[in-house]
Amino acid sequence: MVTLFWLLAFIALIGVLASRRFSVATNTAAIAAYLVIFGALGAHHPAWDAFLWVVFLLVAVPLNVPGLRRRLVTDRLFAWFRGVMPAISETERAALDAGTVWWDGELFTGRPDWNRLLANPEPRLTDEERAFLDGPAEALCRMIDDWDVTHERMDLPPQAWQFIKDNGFFGLIIPESYGGKGFSALAHSAVAMKLASRSADLGSTVMVPNSLGPAELLMRYGTDAQKDYYLPRLARGEEIPCFALTGPEAGSDAGSIPDTGVVCRGEFNGEEVIGLRLNWDKRYITLGPVATILGLAFKAYDPDHLLGDDEELGITLALIPTDTPGVEIGRRHFPLNAAFMNGPNSGRDVFIPLEWIIGGEPQIGEGWRMLMNCLSVGRSISLPSAGTASAKAAAWTTGGYARVREQFGIPVGEFEGVQEALARIGGNAYVMDAARAMTAGAIDQGEEPAVLSAVVKYHLTERSRQSIGDAMDIHGGKGICLGPNNYLGRNWQTSPIAITVEGSNILTRNMMIFGQGAIRCHPYVLAEILATQDDDREAGRREFDRLLVAHMGFGIANAIRSLLLAASGGWLAAAPSDAAPQTRHYYRKLSRFAAAFALTADVAMLMLGGALKRRERLSARLGDLLSHLYLASATLKRFEDDGRPATDLAFVQWGVEESLYAMQCRLDEILKNFPSRAMAGLLRVLVFPIGRRHRPADDRTGERVARALMQPGGARERVIRGIYTNDDPDDAAGAVEHAMRRTIEVAPLEKRIRSAIKDGSLAVAWHEDELSVAHEHGVIDDSELTRLREARRARAKVIAVDDFDPQELARSAG
Repeated sequence: MVTLFWLLAFIALIGVLASRRFSVATNTAAIAAYLVIFGALGAHHPAWDAFLWVVFLLVAVPLNVPGLRRRLVTDRLFAWFRGVMPAISETERAALDAGTVWWDGELFTGRPDWNRLLANPEPRLTDEERAFLDGPAEALCRMIDDWDVTHERMDLPPQAWQFIKDNGFFGLIIPESYGGKGFSALAHSAVAMKLASRSADLGSTVMVPNSLGPAELLMRYGTDAQKDYYLPRLARGEEIPCFALTGPEAGSDAGSIPDTGVVCRGEFNGEEVIGLRLNWDKRYITLGPVATILGLAFKAYDPDHLLGDDEELGITLALIPTDTPGVEIGRRHFPLNAAFMNGPNSGRDVFIPLEWIIGGEPQIGEGWRMLMNCLSVGRSISLPSAGTASAKAAAWTTGGYARVREQFGIPVGEFEGVQEALARIGGNAYVMDAARAMTAGAIDQGEEPAVLSAVVKYHLTERSRQSIGDAMDIHGGKGICLGPNNYLGRNWQTSPIAITVEGSNILTRNMMIFGQGAIRCHPYVLAEILATQDDDREAGRREFDRLLVAHMGFGIANAIRSLLLAASGGWLAAAPSDAAPQTRHYYRKLSRFAAAFALTADVAMLMLGGALKRRERLSARLGDLLSHLYLASATLKRFEDDGRPATDLAFVQWGVEESLYAMQCRLDEILKNFPSRAMAGLLRVLVFPIGRRHRPADDRTGERVARALMQPGGARERVIRGIYTNDDPDDAAGAVEHAMRRTIEVAPLEKRIRSAIKDGSLAVAWHEDELSVAHEHGVIDDSELTRLREARRARAKVIAVDDFDPQELARSAG
């Protein structure tokens, strides 16, 4: 019994030291004090004291004597680490230097400070931004008929284009001093989401100029002359911009672009000047067919050394009017029946002066760094907003349709299979909006979340695709028959587009999220790599020694912490005192998985080093762990920001429990496929000491989510807030809302009629009109008859599908 006491005391001490992460000296002193007390008070043979002190000193002395530590440990590991870890190229360094580390860095520590997360202010729109959303953005949505856009015109109507220009939609991010709106990232995201919820083509048209485009690049890197000339024109819509990066030979691998700009002398405005002669071939360029100003990425070369000694100058960005001789632009791609302007462009021997380079001559060769810095922000907003819009629109229309559409005499939303799909739609919409808003809020606080931008781009577009698929399944034939009254089909058709752009999702998940995050967000790895590459080898060794000692303590602490938190089901972790009591256990469980993630990531990098780049499936699963930690964090933060409404708790539970289960699955898959079976076995003991205990959200939670979407109420309104909604019976999607409200309103009357038929007090022959007979027998009065007929007409309109004259379809095909 005494032995057990001392063992538990030692475990408790190690647990405290691991959780607090004290310095090596403090940890050493604490363990030495334990040994002194154990020797003085413990009832054991003195040989135990001698043995424990020998083991302790063999470890403690080298760790605490820097010179000895370097000779015995760190200098030996220096060369090994230099060989194992990947060298960082200039291109990779630019990507790693881009943006900032925010909550992702906190998650990588394995011990996230939840109080820090909850202390972040709730993202809020200004009065001016709210007025723009409720005014011009709402009006623009009302102008759009998606069938007209995607089938009749294959373009936005002319009045919509003019409204976009006149109301500054192309200048959302341009400062007011240049005539733009100067909106926050949250407002930019909110506008994009509202427009995309009405029409994906409308959303794309407005999103692109405000994300990775000439305006962002000019604001960050343009010369004063470039800013003064172009930014006001872009804000007023006098120029329509596009940006050309992708080409036939360079898609996700944008760094390999073959397009060239050769420094030479040429004639410009009647004078001979030094400039660049450009040749390029680009494709998939949004707004390209109608652009008046073209942002172009190319590799610059100076074979005649007109600018200096270097011949290969690197990726460079320029701004070129599309009417410049040699520019070929205007043709369109046809991406899955989408109507937004997208097409190829090329240039043959196009001569431009050096002042057309964004930022002028000093920015030659800096294009990759410029693009990476802009992408860390733009990718956080545009596609995540569009994906969230699709999921919210699916929740709005599908929840209403599931209440209106009946089979076997009951709404289809009462069937458990439908509830399962509807729960995924609603739960995903809640989680996605939480991640969208939290990421935009971080940008407004000055962050440029490079890694998290990849997280939200991948997961929000993937969840959007899943939500649209679930919505199509619930709608059945209503969803697959295209026409003016179909509000889902085009979204389903075009959902793969978001998957492929701004970094394909396969590449983003398998190579970018963890591949970039492991080095960018880890507390020590990047600094250790740079120390091994220091030209001053002695200074590098000293810095490596300091970092490695801290890294070792970090790894040991996470191993102990992972074991203790997993064994206790997370209950040994601290929960934020300000969090809602109903959700505190989730913070503890997430802390458990954060420790497991940090430990597993450390071991994977230690054992695989640079080879981890080629183990893409392991990297993808590690990235999934980081992603789900972030998505669950955002979900809990949103619940707090919204004031902890009780009706939203089911959405929170669904979102967090799905992430917990997903993390458990990814960890298990990592261990099953880990290259070292011995290390996989040790890790399994540390991260799953009592097995895999998490399950996905249960059926009752899913049912509560589904039912919340099928009736008006606060929970439903908060899930769909920010998208364009209406209850206009003449609008395809608005008709669903109109019918749902009328159906719910007359539900007691429908029940009264069914009860009368069931108890025999009302008999309705097969050829008789049920409502007329009920009225004649006094089951319903005149007013109730009118309301019932209106509700049934509204329901019939919603479940109807479009049909066409064969000649009309033949003309369309032609």
